[in-house]
Amino acid sequence: MSASIDTTAPVLSYSPVVLPVPGRPVDLEVRVTAPQSGTGLPVILLSHGHGASNNLSSLNGYAPIANLWAAAGFVVIQPTHLSSRTLSRQLADTPGAPFFWPSRAQDMTDILDRLEVIENTVPQLAGRIDHDQIAVAGHSLGAHTATLLLGARITDPDTGQEHKLVEPRITAGVLLGAPGRGGEVLNGWMADQVPFFSTTDYSTMTTPALVVAGDRDDSKHFTDAGPDWHTDTYRLAPAPKTLLTLFGAGHLFGGISGYDAEETTDENPDTVAALARLTAAYLRTHFQPGDHAWQTECEALTTGADAVGRVESK
Repeated sequence: MSASIDTTAPVLSYSPVVLPVPGRPVDLEVRVTAPQSGTGLPVILLSHGHGASNNLSSLNGYAPIANLWAAAGFVVIQPTHLSSRTLSRQLADTPGAPFFWPSRAQDMTDILDRLEVIENTVPQLAGRIDHDQIAVAGHSLGAHTATLLLGARITDPDTGQEHKLVEPRITAGVLLGAPGRGGEVLNGWMADQVPFFSTTDYSTMTTPALVVAGDRDDSKHFTDAGPDWHTDTYRLAPAPKTLLTLFGAGHLFGGISGYDAEETTDENPDTVAALARLTAAYLRTHFQPGDHAWQTECEALTTGADAVGRVESK
């Protein structure tokens, strides 16, 4: 395998793949984006955020990053979680609304249970997926979903029941703008809407992960702790973990959920491209330890006067 990351290769995108799931109030719909060629392709399960736009919090969002990851050699699978704004009117009175945090993690397990069905449904994909190379990525609320799949424990704030939603088939994670610790630091005007942030325990999140934070991602609606709050999943989780801090990046990292969206206050295609290269390199080196893609991309993008960010590991 070459050590360089190519994000220019042609990709194919197919949606919706409709997956009936017993007990789920609506069918699970996913989008699949994959490189036009290649075999033995690793999978990235991508969990969308909550967001302000109507369609980006669904399988229709995150094209900027999904396409770049697919071009780099990954099969990207994006579910529409029950928390999606595309379903909010339909599911407003459903237990678990509006965030559906347990269901979001369960969606990823349901996808993996049906991975062969997905592979055989999407044209030109059959026989090309490596079912043993699975990563999860998530943005914002989706990053919280990813932490649960990577081993974080959570206690239901309503019932006191502890949930362990770890998915052992997932061997790596990428957390983009992940929520940080709860408790007294969670003091913004949205804090009482997300009590489950305070009951999430990152000390059990043992699966390797890359935590990505923007040094201008100041989520005042949750906390006055500043951008460092989004590094808590790195600080509080056990090794092995890596932290990538992107310079000048806000919560949308230049526009990963969709360019020209109102919530993208820091629109910058170069930031999106750098994020794609670094995250793809991290995962490629994780799945192929003899591949030096991560070292190569870090040297190219996080050193010198033109560095897009900094990296630390434990």
